[in-house]
Formats: sequence, C-alpha cells, structure tokens
Amino acid sequence: DKTTLTAIGLGAIDQFTFAAPKNSDLEKEYIIRSLPTINQWNYTVGFTLKHLINKGYYTVTASRNMFNNRLDRFEDAQFGNEDLRTFKSNSQEIENKLRIDVNKSLNGWKLNYGVSGQYVKYNNDLFSVIRPEVRNSAGALLQPRLAINFNSGIEFFKYGIFGSVNRKVMDDKLSLTFGIRTDMNSYTTDGNNPLNALSPRVSASYAVHPQFNINASVGRYAKIPIYTILGYRDSTGETVNRDNKYLLCDHYVAGVEYLPTTSLRITAEGFYKRYSNYPVSSLYNISIANQGADFGAIGNERTISNGQGRAWGGELFVQQKLSKKLFVTASYTLFWSEFTGTDGKFIASSWDARHLVSLIAGYKLPRSWELGVKYRLSGGTPYTPYDLTASRLNYLTLGQPVLDYNNINSERLPMFNQLDIR
Repeated sequence: DKTTLTAIGLGAIDQFTFAAPKNSDLEKEYIIRSLPTINQWNYTVGFTLKHLINKGYYTVTASRNMFNNRLDRFEDAQFGNEDLRTFKSNSQEIENKLRIDVNKSLNGWKLNYGVSGQYVKYNNDLFSVIRPEVRNSAGALLQPRLAINFNSGIEFFKYGIFGSVNRKVMDDKLSLTFGIRTDMNSYTTDGNNPLNALSPRVSASYAVHPQFNINASVGRYAKIPIYTILGYRDSTGETVNRDNKYLLCDHYVAGVEYLPTTSLRITAEGFYKRYSNYPVSSLYNISIANQGADFGAIGNERTISNGQGRAWGGELFVQQKLSKKLFVTASYTLFWSEFTGTDGKFIASSWDARHLVSLIAGYKLPRSWELGVKYRLSGGTPYTPYDLTASRLNYLTLGQPVLDYNNINSERLPMFNQLDIR
C-alpha cells in the first residue's frame, strides 16, 4: 500500500537525407552537395520506486539512455562511393543513472534533498578529409589528400548533491523557496571541485489576491560541456578539451499570474539569462552557440571556455483546461539570444528566432468525436552566408563551400509556421 514501482521505455529512429530544391541556385547547390546523410536512433528505459514514509516519501530512480548518431558525407553527393568519402562520424552517448531524493513536511517546512550519480560512456569513430587529392590533366599528383582519422572512447562518472527548503509565511500569502546543488565529475581537469558548479537558487511567490500572484526567482545552473567536445582528440591522440569548464548560466525571472476561473490560467513573465564559460572554437574564434545550426558534428575541435552569452525576453501564456467542450494552451515568446567569441563581441546565436508562437486546442464534438489543432510559428533563425568567391576557387580542393566568417550569423532564414489538424 505504501510502495509503487513505475517503468517506462521510449525509443526513436531518425533517418533522412536532403534533395536539391526545384528552384536552385549556386549557393543552394553548394549546401545540398555538402550535407551528410543522417542516421540516428536512441532509447531511454527507467524504473522508479516510490515509498511513503512518515510525513513524506522517497524515490529511487534507475535509468539508462543511449543515443547513436551516424553522419556520412561524400564528395559531390556521390553517396556510397568510398573513394569519394569526405566525412564519417559514428558516435554513441550512453548514460546509466541512479537518483535518490527525499520529500518531507516538518512543522510547516517542506524539505527536498538527495543525491545523483551517472556512469557515462562516449565513443566516436571519426574520419574527415581536410583537403582532397588534386592531380593535373596528365594524372600527376599535385597535392596529396589530407585527412584526420581517430577513434575516441571516454568513460567517467558524474555525481551531484542537492537540497531545497520551502516555507509559507504571512498567513500563507508568501511562499519562499531556497535550494542549492553542486555537480562533479571524474573526467575534466578540475571536475572534482564542488565549487566550480555550485548552483544556488531562490524563488518567491506572493498572493496579492486569491486570483492574482506575483512570482520571482533567481538561480544559477551548471552543465558539463557536451560529450562531442570532451571526447575530441587532436592529431597526437590527446583529449585536449579536458580543461573545459562547467557552463554556467544565471537566471532572473519575474512575472504575474492571474486565475480568473478555476480552469483558466494566464501568466506573463520576463527573463534574463547570463552565460559564462561557454565553449569557443580555437580555430575560428567564434562561440559554439553561433555555429550550431548546420547538419554536422559540432564540437569536434579544440575549444576554450572563455565565451559569454546572454538571452532576454518575455512570454505570455494562457491555459484553458477542459471545461465543457474546449481546452486551449497558447504562448507567445519574444526574445533575443547573443554570444561572444574571443573578441568579446556579442553576435546573434544560431537559435535567436526572436518570435515563438505555440497553440494547442481541442473541441469536444457530439458522439465522442474530438477536433484538435496544433500550430507553431518561429521567426527566422540567423545563419552565416557563404563566401561565394572563395567557394568557387576552393570547391574542387575542399569539396564543400567556404563560410564567410567575417559575417557570422548576419543573414536570417524566413519565418516558419506549421499547422496540424487532428
């Protein structure tokens, strides 16, 4: 009667390639012919044991997730011809997790605390042509092929400890929460120092009126760099990115909540996020956040943790729970996102879409029928244009176009929208 065991399993397969558009131009041809085929699969399985105790409960969760990602690229899109292969990346990310947390109520205080641990494995079999072979009209070798080829495998432990307390005061009108967390790992250079990822958080909610609340929170969040960065090896076989630091992000959020009825909720929030220790490419001196929009492997290079970032904006959210025949969830977000390279100049990041609209609605019809719609709108995200002059001169040598790094993310894609009807 006091114990519940829950199990879940999820899996996905993703396989796709790109075809040239009907109305093509030189830049689009460069893009299409240099894109890889992408074959991915992933799964997550887990078990949670929940046990009731005096004035609370504890949970024990064990889980495993794996992500397999294969990218293949061939010169001039001649897929399957190994003589013309220019890129291959076959990587696996595997995490085995254990988490224990306790929730208790004690004399008006709500307590939550626990520990977590992970055993992580990352493998990457990488082949990339930096410069293909070049011969003259007589067949004489003018320039040998230059390629990097390594098989990287790393494994390490991640562990963390966390806790929070909550108390309501002023006749339960004001709710205060304070929490703290730290994470460590056995891989990075200073990963076992708990101060490097120390993350305090505090939040408050004040009930001005039974239907009107004011909410605010401040917190720091820490994250280890992605495994593609941590597993990268240079020409000598050394994992040179072990000195990368935890990514830190400070969040500041404030907003109001209005509950005109028991089934309708309206919120408006403003936020500001500040990033530090963000990875920067040592080759191009630009933030990883400003080059993450293409279809390839981001982070397979030497990176330095000296980038900064910021994001700010606001969101309006409306939720109408199912009442009689209608339910609606809708939101609009206006935001800006910018990151710096080694020059310290803030540039729009690869996901700086500015406008996001999301709508899910459903209507109950007679005789057990239901009509549902889902609508999504996103502003155009930035991208870096190609240097067409340099691309023409170097395409036969490089097998791919050349980006204009003097104009990082200076162009934008058109706005995107999608409607699903069910």
